[in-house]
Amino acid sequence: MTVPTAPPVTIAAARRALARAFKQAGLETPDLDARILVGHALGLDHAGLAAAAHRVVGAQEHERIAQLARRRLDREPVARIVGVKEFWGLPFCISPRVLVPRPETETLVEVALGAIDADGSRHGTLRIADLGTGSGALLLALLSELSAAGGVGTDASVAALDVARRNAARFGLAARAAFVACDFAAALRGPFDLVVTNPPYIVSDQLASLQPEVRNHDPTLALDGGNDGLAAYRAIAADARRLLGPAGHMVVEIGAGQAAAVGSLFAEAGLVAQSPIEADLAGIARALHIRATT
Repeated sequence: MTVPTAPPVTIAAARRALARAFKQAGLETPDLDARILVGHALGLDHAGLAAAAHRVVGAQEHERIAQLARRRLDREPVARIVGVKEFWGLPFCISPRVLVPRPETETLVEVALGAIDADGSRHGTLRIADLGTGSGALLLALLSELSAAGGVGTDASVAALDVARRNAARFGLAARAAFVACDFAAALRGPFDLVVTNPPYIVSDQLASLQPEVRNHDPTLALDGGNDGLAAYRAIAADARRLLGPAGHMVVEIGAGQAAAVGSLFAEAGLVAQSPIEADLAGIARALHIRATT
């Protein structure tokens, strides 16, 4: 890993050297990664890095930067190195037991809030369920927007639920968020006004082909969707009617090319997928909005 060592070594020079090394290694966002990691090593935010750009890096600081850089060059995600990932404007703490929240999953929050607003119930005492909550990202993002709502997040991983509880306390939402260990909705009793879920949907034999940041660092439990990628959707669809109230909404994250298959599973369970299916910023159909049939 290339970090400038000849004095004077400024913060700006160290950041540029990291960015060059990351670019040479083929990382997707070398400049951003370098900025975040140098800032983390030195305890400086973006403004602090700019203000201290010409300060000389001390020997111990240099070693901290180099250690973080080596981890990133080993393809450990930046969010896992710093222990925090922003989602819906909230800084979520993460651990090896939870999926790193993805920007594309924010599409579910947008669709869910749009559905609630269309009902005119944003300020109502809504009841929300987040199936497979992980870090609590979906549930807590929604509670941050819906001031009178309460909700429950489920996960098969007790360790993941510990992370979600810490995040709820971190954001001042613990009084409105409960967490239950179970498979998806197995321990829940409806009806809910809103159900959201980002289930595992990667086909099992495709896990080995994922990027190393995902394959080596995200928990398999949060990725593996079974032989066809649809195992979790079958379980959720089987419980969907008892979970949703007559006017309830379910918003489900889907993988690329899964819209028709997932929609069919919910149709077989007596529910209907709304059109159009909301795409993420990459143009991939991402958020399936499910309603009960009349």
